[in-house]
Order: sequence, then structure tokens, then C-alpha cells
Amino acid sequence: MRDSFSSYHPLINFFYFTFVILFSMIFMHPVSLVISLSLAFAYSIYLNGKKAIKFNFVYMLPFLILTALINPAFNHEGVTILTYLHNGNPLTLESITYGLAAATMFISVICWFSCYNAVMTSDKFIYLFGRIIPALSLIFSMVLRFVPRFKAQLTIVSNAQKCIGRDVSTGSLIRRIKQGIRILSIMVTWMLENAIETADSMKSRGYGLQGRTAFSIFTWDSRDKTALIALVVSGGYLLIGAVTKAMYFRYFPSMRGVGLSIYSISVFTTYAFLCAIPLIINISEDIKWKSLQSDN
Repeated sequence: MRDSFSSYHPLINFFYFTFVILFSMIFMHPVSLVISLSLAFAYSIYLNGKKAIKFNFVYMLPFLILTALINPAFNHEGVTILTYLHNGNPLTLESITYGLAAATMFISVICWFSCYNAVMTSDKFIYLFGRIIPALSLIFSMVLRFVPRFKAQLTIVSNAQKCIGRDVSTGSLIRRIKQGIRILSIMVTWMLENAIETADSMKSRGYGLQGRTAFSIFTWDSRDKTALIALVVSGGYLLIGAVTKAMYFRYFPSMRGVGLSIYSISVFTTYAFLCAIPLIINISEDIKWKSLQSDN
């Protein structure tokens, strides 16, 4: 499924993910956490399909539950004591709730970063920061594409080793360890050579030199202006809401937050709108496309 939000200007993509990732880490109100997590899940599924569903429910959901269970074992703050552990430390409702909230925040950020990696490609990042911080932008773009390239190359190396009888899944434990170390050595050599080749290639093209021009396929149009206004207005309103504590919530020593009001509901609604911007854009574009097809 084509992501229309990815076709927007890189500046819009970068500003959007900067806002949602920062706000996901800052806003710890339960309503904010639910909004961020649910919309991050939805957008990641829209971008990556079945792979995202498997990753979110097979890995992230158990991690959420595990973190919520582990936190009370180390954190004993809170005034609502449910029971006492075998070592005499209290098990409090606040520690369980905070563990669940912290895990929700962490998983939300991971999901948003997975969406960021799918939308903010290396060429977009270099376009934005290539002239400002050329060396750092090149390194960062290499890091972003490292994991998928590493996985692909690891599959190739493992299959090649398997064809010559060096399979890590068969044989004695010592043999499998030796084969694994050999593959690791090959991958480390490949990583170093690849990094050197990339650096030499960019240097030979004059990357980072003053006055160097570069071709770009990215253009700024009216829809980018509209998206920028929406981001600035919603982001500014959320910052005002954070300063005025419209989404204030504490977990220790007792759970307490600001009561719901028209103003706080408007702030939560704005936050949901900000997180849902890519989905709104994609759904509206899908509706337009289907309407055009039906007319034809």
C-alpha cells in the first residue's frame, strides 16, 4: 500500500516525527500514552503490513507485559500497598501502573522510530542536513540503512557457508560456535570495507565541499505549506497545554492528574490529530483515488 505522507517534503516528514517522538517521551498521562501507542501501531501496520502486525503483537506486546511485571520488583514507591513480596518489600499499585506507563511509552517510541525509518530515507536526511553537517548526516544515514543491509548480507553469507558444509545449525556445540565466529568475522570485515568504500565514494564526488551543488527531486508545494501550518499550530497548542499542565499526571507517591475539562479534552484531541496526520492524509488520498476510479 502506497504511503502518501512519504511523498511530502522531507522537512514536513522530519518535523512530524520530531514532534510525535518528543511528545511520546514527554507526555506520560495515560490518555496520551494510549493515543500515541494506538496511532503508532496503526501507522506502522499501514506502512509495513503483516510484518508490523507480527512485530507489534509477537514482540512488543509481551515486552509491555513483562516490563509492567518487572518494574514492581525493583520499584517499591507508592502509598497504595497491595501486598508484600517474600523479601518483605511492598508491592504497590503505583509501581505497577508506572511500569505499565513506562513500557507503553518505550514501545510507542520504538513504533514511531520504525515508521520514521520507513518514511525518512537516507536521501531525505542527506538532503536536509548534508550542507549543515555533512559528515554527521552521512554517518547517520549509513546507520539507518545498516540494519536491513546487515540482515540481507548475513543471510547471503550464512547460505554460502551452508553450501560448503559450514552450517551453524548442525554439528556439535563447539563446531557451531566456530562456524558462528567465522560468519561474524566475515560480517565485521564486510562492514568495515563497506564503510570505507562509501566514505571514499562520497569523497570522490565532492560531498561536503563548500559551494558544491546537488540535484534534488524534492520540491515545496501548496500541500506542504498546509501540512506545515497544521504541524506548527497543533504542536504549538500542545506545548501550551504542557506548560499549563493540561495533561499533567503523576504516579508517585500517589496517582493524581488534572481532571478532564473542555480545555484538556481539546489538548488530547489535538494530540490525537497530530499523531493521526499521516493516516488522515493516506485515507483521504485513498478515497480520492477510489472516487477517480469509479468515475472512470
